[in-house]
Amino acid sequence: MKPGLSSPAGPRVPAEPTGPPGGVKSHRRPYIILAPMPRITVDGRIIDCKDRQMIIAACHDAGIEVPHYCYHPGLSIVASCRICLVEVEGVPKLVPACQTPVRDGMVVHTTSSKVINNQKQVMEYLLVNHPLDCPVCDQAGECYLQDYSYQYGRAQSRFEEDKQKKPKKDVGRNILLYNDRCIICTRCVRFTREISGTSELYVDGRGHREEIDIFPGKPCDNKLAGNVVDLCPVGALLDKDFLFKQRVWLLTSTPSISPVDSGGENIYLEHNEGVIYRVKPRYNADVNTWWISDDTRYSYKAVHDPARLRTPRRLQYGAQIDTTWDKALEQAGDLLGKVVSEKGPGSLYAMLSPMMACEEAWLLSLYIRTIDPQAVLAVGPVPDTGTDEVFRNALTGQPTFVIKSQKVPNAAGIRRVIGMLGGPTADFAEMVAQQRDDLKKLSGGWIVGGYLSSWVPKDIPPQFKKGVRIVQDILPSSLADAADVLLPAAAWAEKDGCWENYQGRIQPFEAAVPPVEGARREGDVYLRLLGRSGLYKAESVRREMGEPFASVRMAEAATAEPAFEFAEL
Repeated sequence: MKPGLSSPAGPRVPAEPTGPPGGVKSHRRPYIILAPMPRITVDGRIIDCKDRQMIIAACHDAGIEVPHYCYHPGLSIVASCRICLVEVEGVPKLVPACQTPVRDGMVVHTTSSKVINNQKQVMEYLLVNHPLDCPVCDQAGECYLQDYSYQYGRAQSRFEEDKQKKPKKDVGRNILLYNDRCIICTRCVRFTREISGTSELYVDGRGHREEIDIFPGKPCDNKLAGNVVDLCPVGALLDKDFLFKQRVWLLTSTPSISPVDSGGENIYLEHNEGVIYRVKPRYNADVNTWWISDDTRYSYKAVHDPARLRTPRRLQYGAQIDTTWDKALEQAGDLLGKVVSEKGPGSLYAMLSPMMACEEAWLLSLYIRTIDPQAVLAVGPVPDTGTDEVFRNALTGQPTFVIKSQKVPNAAGIRRVIGMLGGPTADFAEMVAQQRDDLKKLSGGWIVGGYLSSWVPKDIPPQFKKGVRIVQDILPSSLADAADVLLPAAAWAEKDGCWENYQGRIQPFEAAVPPVEGARREGDVYLRLLGRSGLYKAESVRREMGEPFASVRMAEAATAEPAFEFAEL
């Protein structure tokens, strides 16, 4: 056999490098032919696999469904649910697909009579004590037990005895446990040990008395606790905040980014008829993998805060009065123009909030610079707790998740935009200190908020107390009450754009719901002030900005076809 070629008996053999005659050392680099990826046959179909990959992962990568409950790619493998058992030729009994690594030439059957019979037995066993409360269960419509019962279960139950009843438990600030629905997959237990490292949950009892519980005095309240609800394949662990609020098949999922810190966690906003009902994690191997923090999970509440600003206001005879958008924008432009005509160039500033999208910051900066080419572009307050919160595996000590200390999503993106535009710049600390002569000259400006809660710090720049102040925000504040012109803004979930996280990764997000009545998206406001026609489109602005923004695109997400449909009665 020639070196470097594969043989039927084994993997490909690396060819030995050859040198020039006479034993003279060659400067040519030796070449290595890597061993090929293992190939297995699944139900007559040949698929390529990663080395030492589990059968279930190889099948899922190839689009072949293998039912599973306890398996999750982000957790350890326990192979306890047994519904993923498959038949492997040469092995006398069924093997768990989640725990059996592939080998080259392996032949796997996922639809043989043995496999199907096992699936029916497992489903029958799991449903022995499971209550028939799908009509009132929040998991209905996205429940593995429903799906697999339909696909792999029996048409009727042979169990005629009384079902074992277990109590409902309050196991955390945001989590309810319906123990009679639990199938003991232990995903939640493994998460608290292997990801959050807090180990609040454990399995108590044996046999049909087995149930999930918390240790006395130790509720499941860690900052990643909400992920156990996402992990639960049935309706055992439920989010109190979402309980009985909405049927999941009525919800629309919109890809977005977490607004609570600089980590840039990828999320889905799930909404219906203009209302966001919950936030779910969106997988990104380079950012947050499968998990999100509870701060991210409940960040949508600011979008529907009853205190949201809804009406433009302007200052008249020392007091704010309600006004129209046309008059508010007209007065804002007149006031800023008057400052420049009286004070000269370099008298305006734009306070760009780290909650703004990069595209919005770009447009506002262009507008301010059209009025005053020497206007100062400043970064708004960047709250920082000082230390990242690192979660570790309780057994290995390996870091598993990080909550960033910087509590805004786009400080890096705002700084990048300011750097691209050039000219006079400042950060918030410099604005407060007022040690630069050019900052002392500032007499008016545009201030953007958009923070999820009260954001005006104790120490503020002198320009926040006097001079012309055009304020654009979503929630009331002392600064909003003192503004010459107050413009109600859109929250992050109500507009498109992109943010840059602490890694320098620029990630786009989409509007999930329309702005509240009376508010307008910042991008639409700035386009009008710049005299441009049409509505704000983030992608068009990114092309105008050039690289690295021009190539930013929303990742394509495949939508799985539901196993069966529901009809709202």
